[in-house]
Amino acid sequence: SSTCPTRNRETERSSMASSATMLAVVLLVLAAAQPARACYSRVFSFGDSLADTGNYRYVYGNDTGPRLPYGETFFHRATGRFSNGRIVVDFIADALGLPFVRPYWSGRSSEDFAGGANFAVGAATALSPEVLWEHGFTAARADLVHLDMEMKWFRDLLHLLCPTDVAGSDWIGSQNSISSRQPPNRVLAGVPHDVPE
Repeated sequence: SSTCPTRNRETERSSMASSATMLAVVLLVLAAAQPARACYSRVFSFGDSLADTGNYRYVYGNDTGPRLPYGETFFHRATGRFSNGRIVVDFIADALGLPFVRPYWSGRSSEDFAGGANFAVGAATALSPEVLWEHGFTAARADLVHLDMEMKWFRDLLHLLCPTDVAGSDWIGSQNSISSRQPPNRVLAGVPHDVPE
């Protein structure tokens, strides 16, 4: 009977140590999450259909791409997502305490992009159509959105959000709107969809 009290004390100590460890882990996770919210004020996203929050319909029109009910499970309306609910970038923005990331082509002023912007477009590729053609992928469309194009849109938005660079030179003067821009389908309307020979 002398071993039972010792065993009970060891079990209690072990249980208290486990509880203390679990509490410490929870507190560390919570402490780590709080600074992340304060550190990031915007999210910028690039990619294809896995990250597209609605750009596809602006770039290619409503004739193709996501249809109802894409996005409806969570948003209760069609959002242009290639998912029936939220996508990864939505969860990231939510975890950072930011609004859901707006599709780049749906905004017009710097206020529209206070929480960031999404440049992803369904069916986008990392390489341009010209590079794909050079490597024998002749089925690539001429109006295919690619990473270089998304990065150009990002640079255009940076000019809107940060009108002067670090050195103080004026990038775009007093312009605070990007309403004059056109989605690539309008810009590329005259470009043939056939592969060059």
